[in-house]
Amino acid sequence: MRGPHRPGRAQEASAARGGENRGFSLGLLALCLAAARCLQSQGVSLYIPQSTINATVQEDILLSVDYSCHGVPTIEWKYTSTWATQKIVEWKPGSQANISESHKDRVSTFDNGSIQLFSVGVRDSGYYVITVTEHVGSSQFGTIVLHVSEIRYEDLHFVAVLLALLAAVAAVLISLMWVCNRCAYKFQRKRRHKLKESTTEEIELQNVEC
Repeated sequence: MRGPHRPGRAQEASAARGGENRGFSLGLLALCLAAARCLQSQGVSLYIPQSTINATVQEDILLSVDYSCHGVPTIEWKYTSTWATQKIVEWKPGSQANISESHKDRVSTFDNGSIQLFSVGVRDSGYYVITVTEHVGSSQFGTIVLHVSEIRYEDLHFVAVLLALLAAVAAVLISLMWVCNRCAYKFQRKRRHKLKESTTEEIELQNVEC
């Protein structure tokens, strides 16, 4: 009578290899999940090529940025000065932007997160803060400083008019000096002519007396 059937060594080795394969697969899956979580934890990255911008009045300014993330983020720009902080615009790439009333018709948005300000003034000087928020909650922010000079085109026009006026006054003065010189020359010439006539008359009288 035969005893209970026991698996052979080949079957035991095969079972062991199967367990190792399953363990390897589980380990690989865990590694992939850890890598995915690591990438997700990195969240949003933001790049600002120019953190300070100098501009003049009525110039169009590009606040340039670039970001990278795993989903479609929400982009928000705020303006901060010594007086107040106000929201400029908020949007998601591919959708319509929500622009505040203070910047209506003065802001244009781009899918890379950049915005363009049209016809800036001195009042636009200050700090512009961008916040890029991913749907999972991770976010990143950056700041661009804008300096708008007080030199205005009206001032340049005034300077040009003033220079033209000074040039006209100088031309008038030069003309007056030329006229005065001509008058003085004619006066001296006439005086010399009279002196010469007077001298001639005296000589003739002396000759007559002799």
